[in-house]
Amino acid sequence: MVALDATVVNIALPSAQGALRFSDGDRQWEISAYTLAFGGLLLLGGRIADSRVLGRTRALVIGLVGFAVASALSGSATNLGMLLGARALQGAFAALLAPTALSLLAVMFIEPHERARAFGIYGAIAASGGAIGLLLGGSLAQYLDWRWCLYVNVPIALVAAFGAATVLSESRPPHGHALGQGFDMLGLVLGSGGLVALVAGCAQAAALGWGAPPVLGLLATGILALGLFVRQEARTPAPLLPLSIVLDRRRGGAYLSALLAVGAMFGAFLFLTYELQVVLGFAPFQAGLAFLPMSAATFVVATVVTPRLLPRVAPRVLMVPGFLVAAAGMAILTRLQADSAYATNVLPAEILLGLGIACVMVPAASLATSGVGPRDAGIASATLNSAQQVGASLGTALLNTLAASVSAAYLTANQSATRADGLVHGYAAAALLGALLLVTGAIVAAVVARE
Repeated sequence: MVALDATVVNIALPSAQGALRFSDGDRQWEISAYTLAFGGLLLLGGRIADSRVLGRTRALVIGLVGFAVASALSGSATNLGMLLGARALQGAFAALLAPTALSLLAVMFIEPHERARAFGIYGAIAASGGAIGLLLGGSLAQYLDWRWCLYVNVPIALVAAFGAATVLSESRPPHGHALGQGFDMLGLVLGSGGLVALVAGCAQAAALGWGAPPVLGLLATGILALGLFVRQEARTPAPLLPLSIVLDRRRGGAYLSALLAVGAMFGAFLFLTYELQVVLGFAPFQAGLAFLPMSAATFVVATVVTPRLLPRVAPRVLMVPGFLVAAAGMAILTRLQADSAYATNVLPAEILLGLGIACVMVPAASLATSGVGPRDAGIASATLNSAQQVGASLGTALLNTLAASVSAAYLTANQSATRADGLVHGYAAAALLGALLLVTGAIVAAVVARE
């Protein structure tokens, strides 16, 4: 659900805008309300998961029920204000769900082969969730109603909550953290505020450009707040995020690798969605269906290949080739033309992207939570989720801004060119940047995340 909700509403945005009558300038906030609350509250969600008072299983159930209620409110929204408030509430409960679920996996599966299998399934869902969200959003928007893109979470969340309550035993970390006396409130404000400012700055950059004063102000505020957050965590006796979590070379490499992989992937989701619908003329459901090969490739690698290899080889042995395979897929997209066919250009790129990202995300998720005691499993998981969230926001903004600016410049310089010519020229430039991000990820995995 957390992965789906990052993309499932994208295809339904035009229908929601028509129903609730909000402006083009306001439509991005339907996405941003979710991502800002999610990104800003992840560290708190991780610490709640690590608290000895609540326990991880109870936190998971609370998160699931809250997410269901927020989804129902979002789907029944009668105006933009109600929709934005409910979407922010969704993001807040997602910030509790994501680190809690991952920390449960980290503490429940210790034996190498079981751990590899568990994280293989987790990686398959995390890496393919965005593409599945596009398919689900397209089918629901085309055949039912845009509101079902939000209502669909309700039965899933309630079934999962029932399963968690009846199957999972309570997981309360020994010597866990209390959320009252001695809680690092200043660290929470600085860390959450810094993440919110960074995500908001990236979101605004897609519309205003990187040089706009509001964008520069948000990015500068985010960097300053996160710098002060690091200083606070180094000095306080009870840090929200112990710096040893991120300063460990292998875990730090995993966080940075996840940021780069997700950034390139979500940027690709955006311009491929427009390539399929605007240039190739696919209907929303067809566009969602066209992403299925990517999801299938991801699922097969994450559930069949990596669980067998991960216990036997170092994580970087999977991650470095994974990044390079994904970069090859992105490189294919740099050759897009207005008359490019889906089967010969987009499909091979999708398959390579799916194969490569799966080889990155499964070992990265396992590595990011390895060597961490039960006391800090939640915050280590939250840090991985934060890296993914910042990567998704930054990658989408970078690739979208580059594609739009290159398209505009090309159409200005070539008056006889069609709109499709300009669009694919921008998409090709964005794909080149995405390939460079993935090659950088390969270098990070080879150098930083090594044994």
